Amino acid sequence: MSGIDSVRDTTGNRAVGTARNDTERSVETALAAIEPWHGKRLEYAPVLGGLQNSNWRITVEGTDTRYFLKIPGAGSETFIDRALANEAARRAGVKGIGPELVHFDPTTGVEVIEFLEGYRACTNGDFKDVTIPRQIIDIYRELHDGELLSVTKTMFDMIDEHLAQAHELDVKLPQDVELILGEYQVAKGALLASGLDLAACHNDPMPGNFLVADGEPMKLVDYEFASNNERAYELALLTTEMFYTEELVNELVEEFYGRADFGLLARVQVCGALADTKWGLWACVNQQLSSAWDFDYHKYGCWKLMRARLKMSDPRWPFWLKAL
Repeated sequence: MSGIDSVRDTTGNRAVGTARNDTERSVETALAAIEPWHGKRLEYAPVLGGLQNSNWRITVEGTDTRYFLKIPGAGSETFIDRALANEAARRAGVKGIGPELVHFDPTTGVEVIEFLEGYRACTNGDFKDVTIPRQIIDIYRELHDGELLSVTKTMFDMIDEHLAQAHELDVKLPQDVELILGEYQVAKGALLASGLDLAACHNDPMPGNFLVADGEPMKLVDYEFASNNERAYELALLTTEMFYTEELVNELVEEFYGRADFGLLARVQVCGALADTKWGLWACVNQQLSSAWDFDYHKYGCWKLMRARLKMSDPRWPFWLKAL
């Protein structure tokens, strides 16, 4: 065993100063920029999960708390307002629905939060338990309560931004995209005419963003897509992401709003189609930005857009629009 390898302990931690590759050197560079930790022995170990970012567990000499380090992936700044993400993450930490944020570098986007001991990230399988979306709704209520964030970026802003990016990057989109975009414009006009119900939203219900632990409250992490947005869109994102049945969607609408009249149900259904449109375009653009990610974003994006068109082809679509 070499002297360098001997500093790696049985927990998988590696001491700062022993990096073996560019990935580990990037971690050590990020840690070197955190002034309160200067002069202390630091150890790091990879944390699995996350499609774009590099995630690490940090142990700091002389402290009982471990930390979670997130290094943004190359190209992710195209989609993410780091200052806004930090604002939302700090607010969530104060509210107790997210971990405490302890460091943020606005230049690099590097973020350090408390490591939630005993917690694990949810999987798609966890969402088959109907208690999970109800816990999420409790978090959303807390998140949406109070003042708005400093930036409003609605689903329309997001979709229009991705359309501009797709045009600029010459992204290949499905042949039927013009049909989807035509219905998008109709839905946009109807929702704007009805008036948006803005709230401070998370906007990214990927299962891994919800952390659970036995006997502990659920926590919500990763606020990179947070902004003021339509409240119904937040719920629609969740229900479309998890393939919930229409019966369960109706129950969750009632849980979310305290009632489930046709107008609210229609609003969530329409926003569900817009959610698939947004993330479908996002994925197609993402594929063009980098080939280093081990995920077929374009295939995922085309599938999302196909599901958006399916929702827009529902015989009830014009009635949903009229009910807004």
